[in-house]
Parts: sequence; structure tokens; C-alpha cells
Amino acid sequence: MLSKSSNSWLRLPISKRYRAITMKIKFKSQAYQTAAVDAVVDCFQGQPKINPLNYRLDKGVSNNAGKQSSLAIDSDEGFRNPDIKLDESELLHNIQQVQSRQNLPVSSSLTEFTLKNDKKKTIEPVKAAYLKNARAIAPVHLDIEMETGTGKTYCYIKTMFEMNQKYGWSKFIIVVPSIAIREGVTKSLQITADHFTDSYGKKVRFFTYNSKQLHELESFSSDSGINVMVINIQAFNATGQDNRRIYEELDDFQSRRPIDVISANRPILFLDEPQKMEGDKTLESLAKFKPLMVIRYSATHKTNHLKIHRLDALDAYNQKLVKKIAVRGISVKGQGGTASYLYLENIEISKQAPKAWVEIEEKLKTGVIKKKRKLIGKGDDLYIKSGELDQYKHYVVADINANTDTVEFTNGVILTAGDAFGDVDEAVRRRIQIRETIKAHLEKEEQLFKQGIKVLSLFFIDEVAKYRDYDAPDAKGEYATIFEEEYTEQIAYKLDQLELNPEYHAYLKGIQVEDTHDGYFSIDKKTKKMVDSVTSSKSEKTQSTDVDAYDLILRDKEALLSLPKPTDGEEALAKKSLRFIFSHSALREGWDNPNVFTMCMLKNSDNTISRRQEVGRGLRISVNQNGDRQDQPSTVHDINVLTVVASESYQDFVTNLQTEIADTLAARPRKADKEYFNGKTLKTDSGEIVVTEIMANQIYRYLMKNDFTNDADEITPEYHSAKSEGKLPDLPAELQPYTEAILKLVDGVFDVNQMPEFGDGRKPKTNPLNDNFNKKEFKELWNRINKKAVYKVDFDSQELIDNAIFAINKELKVTELTYRIESGEMNSGITDGALRGGKGFAIKESYDDKTSGSVHSRVEYDLLGKIGEATVLTRKTVAAILTGIEDYKFSLFKKNPEQFISEASRLIKEQKASIIINKLSYDETDQTFDSNIFTASQSKQDFSKATAPLKRHIYDYVITDSKVEKDFAEKLDVSDEVVVYAKLPGGFFIPTPVGDYNPDWAISFKEGSVKHVYFIAETKGSMSTLDLRGIEDRKIDCARKFFKQLEEASSGEKVKYDVVTNFDQLMTAVGKSTAA
Repeated sequence: MLSKSSNSWLRLPISKRYRAITMKIKFKSQAYQTAAVDAVVDCFQGQPKINPLNYRLDKGVSNNAGKQSSLAIDSDEGFRNPDIKLDESELLHNIQQVQSRQNLPVSSSLTEFTLKNDKKKTIEPVKAAYLKNARAIAPVHLDIEMETGTGKTYCYIKTMFEMNQKYGWSKFIIVVPSIAIREGVTKSLQITADHFTDSYGKKVRFFTYNSKQLHELESFSSDSGINVMVINIQAFNATGQDNRRIYEELDDFQSRRPIDVISANRPILFLDEPQKMEGDKTLESLAKFKPLMVIRYSATHKTNHLKIHRLDALDAYNQKLVKKIAVRGISVKGQGGTASYLYLENIEISKQAPKAWVEIEEKLKTGVIKKKRKLIGKGDDLYIKSGELDQYKHYVVADINANTDTVEFTNGVILTAGDAFGDVDEAVRRRIQIRETIKAHLEKEEQLFKQGIKVLSLFFIDEVAKYRDYDAPDAKGEYATIFEEEYTEQIAYKLDQLELNPEYHAYLKGIQVEDTHDGYFSIDKKTKKMVDSVTSSKSEKTQSTDVDAYDLILRDKEALLSLPKPTDGEEALAKKSLRFIFSHSALREGWDNPNVFTMCMLKNSDNTISRRQEVGRGLRISVNQNGDRQDQPSTVHDINVLTVVASESYQDFVTNLQTEIADTLAARPRKADKEYFNGKTLKTDSGEIVVTEIMANQIYRYLMKNDFTNDADEITPEYHSAKSEGKLPDLPAELQPYTEAILKLVDGVFDVNQMPEFGDGRKPKTNPLNDNFNKKEFKELWNRINKKAVYKVDFDSQELIDNAIFAINKELKVTELTYRIESGEMNSGITDGALRGGKGFAIKESYDDKTSGSVHSRVEYDLLGKIGEATVLTRKTVAAILTGIEDYKFSLFKKNPEQFISEASRLIKEQKASIIINKLSYDETDQTFDSNIFTASQSKQDFSKATAPLKRHIYDYVITDSKVEKDFAEKLDVSDEVVVYAKLPGGFFIPTPVGDYNPDWAISFKEGSVKHVYFIAETKGSMSTLDLRGIEDRKIDCARKFFKQLEEASSGEKVKYDVVTNFDQLMTAVGKSTAA
């Protein structure tokens, strides 16, 4: 067995070094991804389901006898996609319905394509040549905008299954711009296979196009199931000999042209990252595939076709679909001729005063001067700490402020965490970056280890020699040497911490420094040494074209996600010890491993790769050892934080990153004016409502009256503050039933002040427990509430059936479908605003056409299956409900099947939820929550949101999410009636049918001062969005039942639970009157 420290190990190809896979990533159906799938499928409503059409497959001519022969099959029967049966007006109507439903700009024709002009910052119609090329490719071009990390590959694979199930289409081609994306897509097809088989009962047959393995094309053509070919544009759009083969009659392919065999299938093209495939030559090449349609997926479309779905960076962040981003920057100050060196790493909270980690130069007894890390406190003199080096005279610590992350010296110098003062060259900067990456990694790893989540860190570098130097005796380059030095020091410090989890302590001790890092680069086929990646020319100069460079990164990414087990052999243990990866920056597109939590850019800044592209490699939500996504809403952004260690200052990096994100939000409206609201679709519990001109005027006046818009009709900070604190004034009475939907519309207006917040990665700190935690009053309260319980529901199916029948008969309404036929022409003198608002064309004529029967009579609907899937009920229960409703209600299905399914499902779900909550009860188990949830599971917190030091809380500080919480904590802390209180950690929760519930506060009062000594409080004002209020209300109903059960089962002083909005309400609830 080779050891990793040997040169022979280093020279092994990656695929030989790491083979075993010990975990499997799981997938689940998620509403936001289903919405993207539905957007595509719904564009073809009315298209009949037709089985793949058979045709005579061209088998070519044999070179031997002049007869047709085949490389792969005996039959000459092929199967192609059926044609689109809808005419242009029907297609356009469907697309407009989808766009209107999502409040996207409504297209007035199938060729209303626009282009973003980066220089002028405007949106313009595409050039005539582009339009001509696009029309030559296919009649339909759809765009789906999805932020990096939200699973667009999963979405278009699921879309294929849905298109096959609903319309019978079965031949698909995924076109990608690079080797990296090609390998990633192939991997996704592989690892999602079982998931989709469970859902659809069939598998996709997929392959990567290879001009030397053309027999795959015959199987692609002759198979009637779902077939997918993955191809990168270089395979048909480059001048090399292998790339030209797709257009040539080939002797080894029976004198056939591969492109003819492919195009005979009328495939549907899915373009991944289409903005990189918009050249004239590429468009001309795509037309040769003779596709039925083209569907484009990207986070950053350059040319906009018919956009039918949008999930942009702001949506993804606000919906917590991607990791939160924290940044550790390095700000260099006072370089000009300054001899002293001083770097402020971070500030720590201790049970006494805060301390600061700094790096200074120190004169050793030998006279040698070296850089050393020191932990300093108030009053410490750096002159003494440095061994009396003159440059540190008058550097005495005057103050350390944990809230502002600053250290002030008596000479007036003030440093903020991340500041490097004095003589800082590139070598020093890179060492600081590597150290900060290791620190961030260990902090995250300690937090997540017990939850079974493997933490990975990624270093991007420009050249292999910086990491692997084959001329050195140990083959280690500069960065590898620095890493091992810094890692050894950080681990020694970490292992000395008394409070370290014993299992994590053993885990760290069991990993040797040389085993925990490795490099993933291309391998020279002759020398077997790591080499710089070969890149393609010009437009793709930052992307590697070496397949082997992606081996472990893409094909075996599960291998990087596994933690060691006691039963592991030597090879498996070596693989699982790997936590720090050095990789070429050219591999940026290949890195989509979900458990990358720290990224470090050890390279010179340039303009070829944006900051947004860099951080995009680490945005995916992480998975644990069972392969489960860590996306529980209450903890998703505690667990999933990506720390970026930048080579520039925090402010510079964040400003530039936010600017890049803002540029991608160009399609968002900027003004909340009457025109914006008029005609929009509101989704409500009772169906969809179109905003009338009168309603639009009411919304507009409401915003102006409350100073929620300025003179330019832009959203003001006052609106967002009022919304986050739950203090929005009521809308006019007529609009109140649609409050939630209207506020979603308002939130859709771009506001530069509401860009995602990227926290300073140095600010989060551990908040240590104080002596209040050990008070008997808190222990007694904790022992009363720390019971784990399970809920049960005495569910009566017949009651649900009866209630659902009654609700459907009373409330089900369906709008009869009509077609609106419109004709028009493009306006002259078109403006950017007109294009964004869908006003580029003027309608000259329009009329409605209503069919006497169902407009969807050609579509086969699995009515029981669709409603059963939406309501999570058996087909038998759904059948009992539908057979029990009135005939005239059931007849509505013919008028609008989709809305019937949607509305019936909603009404059934409402009745189901009501029964579940009413019939729910809790049983205590013999398990309890361990008190270590107050420390072990605590994530580091940003102290810029902290209260002042507190007297009665179990921590010295409380990190609050809102002004309501902050005010509540401050009043608790000065109340003489309160002995001790705690903001409960996320590790304490109550299970409910609608998700785990985490109460806000646990409070112990002085005996005799109030009626209820022990109180659990929910501060209602802390709810951040109206979207959650329905779910939160149900959770609160469950919590009332849980604490009621605790009360009945316990003896002595009872625990009271209630929802309060402020301190005065709390005091009333515990039986203490407050001053008027």
C-alpha cells in the first residue's frame, strides 16, 4: 500500500487514488423546482399525447457488399419526437398565460427577443441576423432563469420526464459549452436515475456524444424510451478533425453523416449556459439538429427569448435555496515605508473581557525575527510582547470592542479585524489567506461534525507549481508548505481546548497533516505528474478541456463527502481524511460539490472570472452522511454558510460582488408605479385575481401615503423596516384579502438596499455561557421543558372525505378557458422601459374565441394521481371525495382541468390540515434534550447585532433578529421580577406536522412576584415574512397542545406558554399588572 507522503502516491492519477464511494446523495421533489418544470410543460397545454413516431432508420451502406448494415442493431425502425400540433397563436397564448401567472413581462409574439447592451445599460431588440438564425433553428425558444446552485440540471431532467409523460416526447439533447459542464451533467443524470425511476417508473438512457463511438447514435434513434445525448459545442462547432466528423460521410459509420442520424429524431434541445453559445457559427450549427424546440437554462442570460420562469439571485437567497455568504477580506494599511508589521486576525469573547488574536514580529532569544501569533487583552504592550522591537513602541491596547470588531491602541491607531498594517508583501498576504481558510474550516467543522456533515475547503490557484514542486525533495510547492505549517499550528491550538467534543478531538488527532490536503489538476499522460490544465482558445480561455482534471471532482464527488468509520481500511481512510483541496482556477465550472464551506482565492485578480462565478462553486446546500440536504428552513442558514477568503478588503469584495449581482437583476422592474401593478396576477387561496386599474391605483396610493415609495416611485427603506418588524399598516379594506399576494408584488420591485447581505466572516463569535446557566431556577425550568415528544393524529379518513366534499361543493370555482387572438406590430422609437414592461409591440386587433367543449380534450389527465400527489392522499380517498361532489361541480373539470386540479387540491389540503391540527396530541418519550445544545450546536454569531452585555441572560449577549426581540430582551434584563432567561437555541424544538417549531424565550420569574413562575414566550413580531405566518400559526397551535400536555403530566409549578408582542403583554400573561 502506498502512503500519501510518498512521491509515488502523488504521481498516481486521481481515479487510482480514490475509488470507493460510501454515501449516496438523496433527491426530493421541491416546490420551487417543480414550478420551473411546470412553467415549461404548461407552455404546451392542448398538445395531445402521441407515442414516439416510427420511421425507417437510415442504416447506411456496407463497404463490403454495398448492403445496409448496422453497428448496433438489427431493426431498421427508428422513433422520433411527434411534431408540435399547436399553432402559433395557441402556443403564444399558453406562453403568455405562464408569463402572466409569474408576473413576468408578457411576450407579444414568439419572436420578441431582446439583448442586454452592457455599455449603454439598456435592453434592445436583437439584430435581424440573430432573429433569422433563431427562426431557422426552431419555432419555439424558451428561457428559464435559475440562480447557480438551485438545481437547474435537476429541473431540466425532470422536465424531460414530464414532457414524455404528458406529450410523449422522448428524444432530448443537452448542449453545453465546456467539458466541465458536460461532465457535471453526465454525473447528474447518473446520480438522479434511481430518484426519477421511483417517481416515473422508467429510466433515461443517456450517453455523451463521441465521434469515435457512433453506435450510440443508432441506439438513440431506435429506442422508443426516453433518450438523452449530452454534447459540448466543441464537438460540432470547432475546426479540428474529430469535430468535423459529425458533418462528414464516414466509412466507419456506413457512409452516413452523424448529424443526419441525429436530426432525423427531431430532438428537443436543452441549452445549459446558453450565453456562451450565441455566436453566428454556433446558431447555424444548432439548426442542423432540426430541433422541435430550444429551451435555455442559465442564471445570466445574455439574449432574452421567451422568458417563462425566473428564480434570480435575490429570490434564491431570500428563499434560502443557496448558502449564505460570509467574506473574510484583508485590508492593507500604512504600507508606505512603514517597517512595523501588525495583523489583527479576530476578536474572541471570553468570560472576562474580549481578547484579540494578532500577528506581530517577535525577536527571539537567538536574535532572529519571526512573525508570531499572540492573544492579547486590554493593557497589553506590543513592545514587550515583541521582545522589545522599536517599531512597536506606544502600541498599548486601550480597548477591544467585540461589537465593532476593533482594537484601539494608546497611540491612536485603530484596527478592524482583517486589517494588516505595515510591511505586507504577497507572500505574507497568501499566508494570511491560507491561515484564515484553515481557521474558518475548523470553526465550521467543529459546529457540524456531530451532525454528520463533512466540511470541505477549496483553494483556487493559477499554477500547479505553487502547490506541487517536483524538483523539491518532498514534491511540495510553496502553498503546500505554508498550508502544513499553518495547519499544524491551528490544530495544536484547537486540541488544547478543554471544551472540545471528545469525538471531534479524536477525529482531528487521527488525521495527519499530509493526508488532509491534495491537489486536483490535469495529469501528464507520460510523466504522470500534475500539470497546468490545457485550456481552449480565446472565448473559453479560463476553462480546462482536460477530462481527467474533473475525475474525482465531478464523477466521484460523493467520495469527498464521507467521514471516516472505524471499519475503514487504509485506502478508504486516506480518501476520507481529505478535507482541503487545491485546484486550478480553470476548473471553476466543475466544482459543484455541495459541502464546500470555505473558498480561498490564491491567485491574482483578473477580469476573466467574476466574483459571482467564483462563489457560485460553493453555493449549493450541503448534505449529511445519509445524503440528506440540510435545508430545514429554521436552520438552513445556520448550517449553510460559505466563507470566502478574499485577497482584497472585505468592503471591496462585497461591493464588487453586489454590483455584479445587481447587474444580473436588470430584468426586475425598478418602479412601483401604477403601470407596474396594473394587470398583474395575484395568487390567492380562492384562486387567481387580475389587478384592475382601480386596484393598481389603490396600491400605488397606499405606498405613497405611508412613505413606502419616493418621488421616483422607488421602494424606500421604511417599507422594508415596517415589514420586517410586522408593523405594515393595513391595506384598503377591498385589498386586504389579497395582502400577501400584493406584498409579493411590491417585493418584486428591485431595491438596491435589499441586496443580499454578505456578512464579515470574522464577526461571528462564540457566545459563551455564563453563571446564570447554572442557577437552580434555570435548571428547574429546563428540566420541565426538555422532554422530547412524538405527536400522533387520530385521523379519520371519512371525516376528511365528508369535509372535503362539503368544501368543494361550497367553494370550488373554475374559470372557463377562452382563447384571445391578438395581432399587432412593433412600435417605432421603442424604449428600454417599454421593452421591460412588455410594451414593445402594439396590439392592432384582438378577439376572444370560446370552444364549446374542453380546449384540453386531447390531453389525458391522471386526475386521481395528480390530486393524490398534491394532497399526499391515496387514490382511493381522492376517488371517494370526487365521487361524492355534486355533478355540476365535477363538470367544471372539462372547462379548465388544470385549475380544477389546483383548486380541488387546495381545498382538500385545507381540510386535511384542519383535521390534523384538531386531532393532534403529544406523547412524551423517555428521551430529553441534552443541555449541550446550548453550546455544542451553537453556530458562531455576528455580534454587530448583539445587545449590550446582559445581567440575567444565560449568555452575556443576545443576538437579535429584530427591534421587537431586542426591546424584549432589554426589558427582561432590567425587570426585578425576572431571575434568569434564555433565548432558546435551534437545537430545542417541538415536532409538528408542518415542520419543527423552535420557541423564542424561556423565562424564570421570582416566586411570589407573578402567578406563573415558568414561562415560554413566542414574540410574534419576530416573524420575518408574511409567507410564514400561516405555517407559524399552525406550529403555534401545536405548541399550545405540547405545553398543555407537559402541564397535565407534571407536578408542582407549571410551565405557561403564550404568544406575546411585547414585554407588557408578557407581564399581563404571567399575572403581573404593568404600570399604565
